Amino acid sequence: MKTNLSNLMTIVVDEEKKFSSYSYEIKEYSYNTSTQELDGTVNIIEDYKDDFKKAFEEYKKAQERITKIKSIIYQKNNTFKLPDGRTIQDAIVDNTNLRKVKNLYSYLLTQKNAKKRITEVNNSYFECKTVNFDIDELRKETEKIEKKIQDTDFEISKLNSVEFDVDI
Repeated sequence: MKTNLSNLMTIVVDEEKKFSSYSYEIKEYSYNTSTQELDGTVNIIEDYKDDFKKAFEEYKKAQERITKIKSIIYQKNNTFKLPDGRTIQDAIVDNTNLRKVKNLYSYLLTQKNAKKRITEVNNSYFECKTVNFDIDELRKETEKIEKKIQDTDFEISKLNSVEFDVDI
């Protein structure tokens, strides 16, 4: 089958939904319901043995399919390379870390100098807090990080659409 990473990721999402659904069915079908008369006669009200078996088999198949597809995705993520030489997986890790840095920078950019008057019994003074970094420099650095993240995401998306043959 000819596909790409984007398609495989969509298939995994669908399979994981099925996997979850089968899990629910297995739980629902895990018991049969019957009544037992005082004379020992048993009347089966709900018999889920076949339903349980079928759902359990589908559950195992979905799990195997998810594992196989994710293995292919991980393999391709460690094989396909961006123009700068990084693998997709390297770029994903880099972007994850850059987003954390950008979040911290964004927080720092919201910080302001503050002055608060403190009055004690026989003393009065101002407590001054001043940011100890260059806001303009940090803003420029944040913009550089954002551009790098966007460029990397774009390169990853291009690689995610590269077609290849796979047997799933």
